[in-house]
Amino acid sequence: MKIGVISLGCDKNRVDTEKMLARLLAAGHTLVTDEAAAEVLIINTCAFTDEAKKESVGEIFRAIELKNKNGAKVIVTGCLTERYRGEILSEIPEIDAALGVSNYDDISKAVEGKTRGKTYFSECDKFVPDRVLTTPYHYAYLKIAEGCKNRCTFCAIPSIRGDYRSESIENLVREAEGLEGVKELILVAQDVSRYGVDFDGKPHLIELLDKLSKLPFDWIRLMYLEPEMVSAELIDYVAQNPKICKYMDIPLQHIDDQILRRMNRHSTESSAKKLVDNLKAKNIAVRSSFIAGFPGETEEQFQKLVSFIKDYELDYAGFFAYSREEGTAADKLPDHLPQKVKLRRKNALSALQSEIIQKNNRKMVGKTLKVLYDDINYKKGRFVGRYEKQAPDIDTKILFSSAEPLDIGQFYLVKINGADKLDLTGQTVKIN
Repeated sequence: MKIGVISLGCDKNRVDTEKMLARLLAAGHTLVTDEAAAEVLIINTCAFTDEAKKESVGEIFRAIELKNKNGAKVIVTGCLTERYRGEILSEIPEIDAALGVSNYDDISKAVEGKTRGKTYFSECDKFVPDRVLTTPYHYAYLKIAEGCKNRCTFCAIPSIRGDYRSESIENLVREAEGLEGVKELILVAQDVSRYGVDFDGKPHLIELLDKLSKLPFDWIRLMYLEPEMVSAELIDYVAQNPKICKYMDIPLQHIDDQILRRMNRHSTESSAKKLVDNLKAKNIAVRSSFIAGFPGETEEQFQKLVSFIKDYELDYAGFFAYSREEGTAADKLPDHLPQKVKLRRKNALSALQSEIIQKNNRKMVGKTLKVLYDDINYKKGRFVGRYEKQAPDIDTKILFSSAEPLDIGQFYLVKINGADKLDLTGQTVKIN
């Protein structure tokens, strides 16, 4: 059958989609990019926030509109179906089949099934190393664990994805070996830094990185590390291993101790500041994320966060207005703030971070960087790339020109000569 797929949400969900596509190809089905030509439409959903849920539902109804035109079957998978497994089909009866987050082994059954309104919910998935990359072929994500153990009060992920479960090193190496031609391997999980703790009580991330570093990747990038799990040993390892990008994505969420306790976070203002200082001392770029307007956040506590962002000048940061999620502990807290207050605070932080990026960009002028060529910006007439301290999709980019033709997915030396808003600009340098 001809199958079209829409994947929403995070990079972890993207990996699930890629493995689902591999299962479908192995079963003899065909993938199409034209949704109007699809006999089956699969929507792999996200349900992390209200905004994500609305996007997922919107895509489901868009698929149903196509179904009404051409009779295509609509199958919904992922976090939305898992979170609302008892309601999804009764609320949207036009869905032909619904699968949970651990049921992608059943995707071919769902595609080929004759019964409308079929659900697949169990703990049945087996490890599958095969992937159909949906990223550009020169970088790929490797999901090293499923679920989460942290139980942050604002987050529904543990109730959707379950407890933390690390994939074996053997399986992950086998999967990585199959990613031929990939230059950049990006490790993801809800908490990458906790990898292997469920094996024997000790983290095994460095052991995994040792194995992956022997494979022909140029860059290995670490995303989603919990601050209390980033040890001095891990910092030193990243600083010394030439294949590991000098970059860590560490969601701090806030800096005020009282707010952190209400979030059930396991770091403090003091430990967060020390961690950032230690990373900067090793020349490791820091990306983080923060929640503005958490229940009970006072103006004084917000200003403390503003001061931290201003003083510590993180390389990159994402800011989110607190999203009230049903079933979470934070949903039951008192003193929820008006949406306009949350948005005002979030926007103020974003504006401040933009100023910091512009300030940091001025320091980069004149430097020559090893840049991975990702894409072309035809409107600006520039090539688009990144150096090791920039992750795809979420960070700024380098817009550069070249007197010679270039091959996408290859590395080039680029001399930085300025900036275009938040992105750096430059020109390739000939290698003698």
